[in-house]
Amino acid sequence: MSNVVQEHATILPLLSRALHQIRSTPPRVIASPATQPRRAAVALIIRIAPPPTYPLQPSTSTQPVTTDLTEFFKLDWVNSPGARPEILFLQRENPQESSNGGRMNETGQGIREAHVAFPGGRTESDDENGMYTAMRQTWEEIGLDLAEPAYLPIGQLDDREITTSLGKRLLMILSPFIFLQVTPHTTPVDPAAGTTLHWVPLTELVPDILTTRTSNGKGKTKAGKQHSELREPRPRWSSVTVDASSRLASRHSPILRLLIKVLVGNMTFPAILIDPAVTTTIPSLLADEKSIDAKRARIENGHPSSHLPKKRRGNEELKLWGLSLGMTLDLLAQMTPAANSNATGALVPPETASDTIAIPVLAPSLTSVLPRFSYPDVNFWIWVFGKRYREVVRGWEASVRAGGVNDRRINWTGSALSTFYAAVRKALVVVIVVRAIWILLGIVFGAWLLFW
Repeated sequence: MSNVVQEHATILPLLSRALHQIRSTPPRVIASPATQPRRAAVALIIRIAPPPTYPLQPSTSTQPVTTDLTEFFKLDWVNSPGARPEILFLQRENPQESSNGGRMNETGQGIREAHVAFPGGRTESDDENGMYTAMRQTWEEIGLDLAEPAYLPIGQLDDREITTSLGKRLLMILSPFIFLQVTPHTTPVDPAAGTTLHWVPLTELVPDILTTRTSNGKGKTKAGKQHSELREPRPRWSSVTVDASSRLASRHSPILRLLIKVLVGNMTFPAILIDPAVTTTIPSLLADEKSIDAKRARIENGHPSSHLPKKRRGNEELKLWGLSLGMTLDLLAQMTPAANSNATGALVPPETASDTIAIPVLAPSLTSVLPRFSYPDVNFWIWVFGKRYREVVRGWEASVRAGGVNDRRINWTGSALSTFYAAVRKALVVVIVVRAIWILLGIVFGAWLLFW
């Protein structure tokens, strides 16, 4: 068995453990305040892709579909050598971006950053619940009907708060729902115009410390060690740079945004790099607007060209960051044994080990929303004002070590985010005031040199 095949096989019991745990654990549900009732939902869709050589029955044949997770992970095609656990992301094209648009990477070479996310969107007034919203939005966006027997709803991850103005204003509550494809055949899809689907192997996201272990969990095999030494460690951490002025000033105030950019600089958020070469890619085929009825007819006719591989652009890299990264890490944390702190720590970017942010290992999803600033003094003042944040983190860790009695009752993630961004706001005020004083002193000193 090759090392890659062995990695996929190692993930299966971890995935089974995570899905069983999600199904049996009630999520932390955040009630919408009266002042901001907006909610949204996304779908995290997982499948096991059988190897191309596996003898499958035609997709049109009537096959019994299991709804039992334990029985599913015992199926022959699921456990066949080469079966690949994958998760679905989509890439939305930005119409404001030129065809050769993108950002410059650290080496100075032109690299187009393609950001991936999960299908989903806002809840409408006639939606029954959050799961219905996720299913409806998935159908409208990519033409995948999660109500079919081929897809099993597993459960919900914890709600997440979407905020703006550095955590000061609540935009909406986001609910992530997990779905598992329980058949070897993926139903035909028809993504909306400008949307590309990527089935990403979980081996691109799960830490090597889990995928290269022996079956008894006591260490790496010799082949596993050699394989891990020949390739980059997984996950491959990178970053996404965001102009801080876009979070602090209105886009209709260009002068204010320029001033904030000069005084504060940029924010960098951790991201996971995904190799496009290892993904199964499905592009949208129609460039014009498609009605739901036309899409339904196309899908029900089983248009074969929906599975044509996309011709990938050169110099394009896929990046998973922000809320999508946070929800992905919430899922991966369920795959990590609680006693294995090293494996949980591998879900946190390496540079945060000695960072003033002090991201707790028990909450790797915080890496997606806690930024660093390009100016070192900003990060220093965040640490100075971050005493309350560090107290919340210590209380969170103590609760988990004590058995998690209060872990489901207290919104530790929300408390950590609110106290961290409170420290950020104070730090930015100090930094801007100090810079303004120095600029004023410089003007006064320059005038004194010229006129006295």
